[in-house]
Amino acid sequence: MTAIISAADLISELDTRRPPTLLDVRWQLGGPPGRPVYEQGHIPGAVYVDLDTELAGPAGPAGRHPLPDVEEFGAAMRRAGVRDGTPVITLDGGPGWGAARAWWLLRWAGHRDVRVLDGGMAAWPGELTTEEPLPAPGDFRPRPGSLPTLDAEAAATLARSGLLLDARAGERYRGEVEPIDPVGGHIPGALSAPTGENTGEDGLLRPAAELRARFAELGVTEAATTGVYCGSGVSGAHQVLALAAAGFDAALYPGSWSEWTADPDRPVAIGPHPG
Repeated sequence: MTAIISAADLISELDTRRPPTLLDVRWQLGGPPGRPVYEQGHIPGAVYVDLDTELAGPAGPAGRHPLPDVEEFGAAMRRAGVRDGTPVITLDGGPGWGAARAWWLLRWAGHRDVRVLDGGMAAWPGELTTEEPLPAPGDFRPRPGSLPTLDAEAAATLARSGLLLDARAGERYRGEVEPIDPVGGHIPGALSAPTGENTGEDGLLRPAAELRARFAELGVTEAATTGVYCGSGVSGAHQVLALAAAGFDAALYPGSWSEWTADPDRPVAIGPHPG
């Protein structure tokens, strides 16, 4: 099943007897909050979902955006009108991280038909509204485990024996800067694969063939076990999305660097090489 949908195809699907549920997950690392932007104008029918409070648990030793409580996540999705038998389209204002986080969580929780609007709001040519929808309650009940995850120990093992991709910007991977977490650098053995390189200048995901070639250069194959981490499990979800669009499966380390560095005894590699 495809992981993304174009704006043109979304317009067509909205004009059917069984339109998809739209989730607006506008979010930026470090703010500002997405709701005010949503209230200024959104796709008709789109329900705002807050990444920090509905798509993540409280920050702590498990990371800045740990997996949410399953029951609370299910309740939030039902409030948004998510139903098991109805397609879900997630979107944001760019660069796709918030939408990918919602896509990944729903797929991990067992929803079978979730896609991300390619290019987000910038690609939407239709009308916008300030009217907030009141969706009928959904029936979605999470069934965790439908997508693979890694904990810190498994991520460390995969970095040594398989392929672990670091989705953060290269300067954070190398340890040159670290604006958020207490320590810069990367998990020893991980390869640098910045999420920003998955999209073109137009904000759209690069064609599947280009993505496949990019990931193949990093050593990704259909037979290899591949994992992804980032700062807190958000941009890493976008990397998993890009891998899926290229035809590859990958496990996400939800705690990512923010969890890894919460334990000062965990090793840290510095510089451009895996270490």
